[in-house]
Amino acid sequence: MARLGLLLLAFGLAAVNALPALDLVISKLDEEGPRYQHIADGDGNLHLADTWVTARDVAVNRFDPERQIVYHLFTRGNPTVSQPLLMGSEGLLGLTNYNPGRRTIILLHGWRVGATAAMNTLLVPAFLSAEDVNVIVVDWSAGSGNINYAIAVTNTLIAAESIARFINWLNQATGAVPGHYHIVGHSLGAHQAGMIGRNVNGDIAYITALEAALLGFLTNDDKFRETDGAYTEVIHTSSGLVGFATPLGHVDFYPNGGIDMPGCDSPDCDHARSYYYMAESLTTGGFTGRRCLTLTAALTGNCIMPGTLRMGGLVPKTGTTGIFHLETNAAPPFSRG
Repeated sequence: MARLGLLLLAFGLAAVNALPALDLVISKLDEEGPRYQHIADGDGNLHLADTWVTARDVAVNRFDPERQIVYHLFTRGNPTVSQPLLMGSEGLLGLTNYNPGRRTIILLHGWRVGATAAMNTLLVPAFLSAEDVNVIVVDWSAGSGNINYAIAVTNTLIAAESIARFINWLNQATGAVPGHYHIVGHSLGAHQAGMIGRNVNGDIAYITALEAALLGFLTNDDKFRETDGAYTEVIHTSSGLVGFATPLGHVDFYPNGGIDMPGCDSPDCDHARSYYYMAESLTTGGFTGRRCLTLTAALTGNCIMPGTLRMGGLVPKTGTTGIFHLETNAAPPFSRG
């Protein structure tokens, strides 16, 4: 017993000595700001989040995207109850309503939400109402749900690479092609949409970034890029606060100057408003932006350049580039056109 006690004491001392190493700070998302910050999740709800990564975080937070990401298929044949898809299982795929002859929509949620995120409850029925498509809701909440926001940012890329492998497998198994895809992501999912695009074998036809997250991506080389798809479109509704302010895509829209959305009383509401606009654009269109000469003009609404362009919608405006401004209503219908 005495020897066992000595062993337990030694183990306890070793564990105590290891604690400082676990508290070693590996990285900080915001060098200037406080460690703990209030950040909006994918539904616009605020959470007090850690923006530092320690050795303990890395040791504890293990994310296995191949095993933990869940793919939910919705079609007009099953518009409310999803059918599961599993990478590598062609047998399971054959039991679903997936049709490679249709266009496929990939939906990517943001931080601290999952398959039932507000963006999905809006966009799934909107896409299915507008066109007979395959809608795949990607639940990567095992990677995005961490209250340590910095870990969730790291997992955004890890998940994206896995999702791209899933798409490449699906295309190889069915004969579907990247030109029949539209990837839509919100917040962290917006950057993730771009990461997926650059890892898919071939150009994705249409990628939409809804309010690409600002924190963690200002100097991040993996942020959304114009070249991530054949046509990339970005909708900014909380510019410089929760979402990115500067242009990121072939086309960037700044509704109401990209900030202070009518009907909202906080940047978090503004952040969520982007997917409401996207959903409405699918069913009624109506959002028409005027071309702006500069970003400053888009932010102030001082856009007098010739040319207009519809925001969102089903069809990519391939070959179009530029910055656009438009005004919205405070309540549905949000579009004025």
